[in-house]
Amino acid sequence: MIKVLDGVRVLEHGTFITGPAASMLLADLGADVVKVELPGTGDPFRAFKGGLYSPHYQTVNRNKRSVTLNTKQPADLAKFDALVKDADVYIQNFRPAFAEQIGAGFDRLHALNPRLIYCAISGFGATGPAAQRPAYDSVAQAASGFLGLLVNPGNPRVTGPAIADLVTGFYAAYGILGALYEREKRGTARKVELSMFEAMTHFNLDAFQHLFSANEVMGPFSRPSVSQSYVLECRDGLWIALHMSSPEKFWQGLADAMERPDIFRDPRFASRQGRIDHQEELIEVLRPIFLGQERAEWCRRLEARDVPHSPMYTTEEVPDDPQAKHLQLFVETEHPVVGTFRTVRSPVSFDGERPLEVTAPPLLGEHNEELARGWKPRAAAPAIALMQSHLEPGDLT
Repeated sequence: MIKVLDGVRVLEHGTFITGPAASMLLADLGADVVKVELPGTGDPFRAFKGGLYSPHYQTVNRNKRSVTLNTKQPADLAKFDALVKDADVYIQNFRPAFAEQIGAGFDRLHALNPRLIYCAISGFGATGPAAQRPAYDSVAQAASGFLGLLVNPGNPRVTGPAIADLVTGFYAAYGILGALYEREKRGTARKVELSMFEAMTHFNLDAFQHLFSANEVMGPFSRPSVSQSYVLECRDGLWIALHMSSPEKFWQGLADAMERPDIFRDPRFASRQGRIDHQEELIEVLRPIFLGQERAEWCRRLEARDVPHSPMYTTEEVPDDPQAKHLQLFVETEHPVVGTFRTVRSPVSFDGERPLEVTAPPLLGEHNEELARGWKPRAAAPAIALMQSHLEPGDLT
């Protein structure tokens, strides 16, 4: 594994998703990430399914070390300060002003370490009328106009994963990498600030550009209509996705695969604009045709004719996909206490080398002893063996 951020030390004071996701992205690139958690409970995401090692917590906390510190206690604050002095990056996702209450505000930490890049992630920004409002994923999606593009008017309910949380983590890592580059070039250590509201509004850029450029308010079917995207059920109850885009050759290939060249002689479907204007009618025509064959047969036909498509997999199916196996997308490692940890590797390869190494998310306080006197080069996790004497796998669930 090529660690392009080898030597970069990141101190994460994060909970739930945004802060932990940002530091995990840096850890995936080789940064040494130490996660600071409260004694006893740790990151609240640890306990979302009972115990202190939930799937929610595991999702964004691999490749890290964990120390437990309550910075409101003088002794723990001193240990925290020792880590700050040798860190390159500090990340927190508290509500505005809370970091100052626990001794982790920008001014104090920057005085301890003038080279520290300080990243503060909030819900709605550090100032303004909404600054102190609580913000979670669906709130940020809604405030940015993005949620309205996902909710089906026929069945109005929130769907899908925590997009806003993860997107904000990506933007935070993006900002941190820019600040690290500038620091190495010019010696300037920046304070990086962003909010979930800002991140999701930028992520929703296409909708705003249509509004500003064409006075068009996009809805949940606007992009799928223009891109000519479809999901269709097959005879075996499995689903397939098509993204036909604009090249006419894809439509000719689809007609051949369906053995129905007559469909595109229909004036409604004979042109790209016609298919956009009459997508609902076209769906009704395609639906019974696709119900006539099993998904594997449709995939065979469509691939032979170079039609953009994919099985609409469940997550359970993806690891068995031949391309996923070829790319070694899923990696695993063994943790002496929790056992096998399996996850999705980072998608970024350098010089053809895939990032196949991973360390399991840490137990709460797993590296307290290792980091008791501050930062030092990562060892072979000696604390794990010590913990086995009083921690059994059943204690984590």
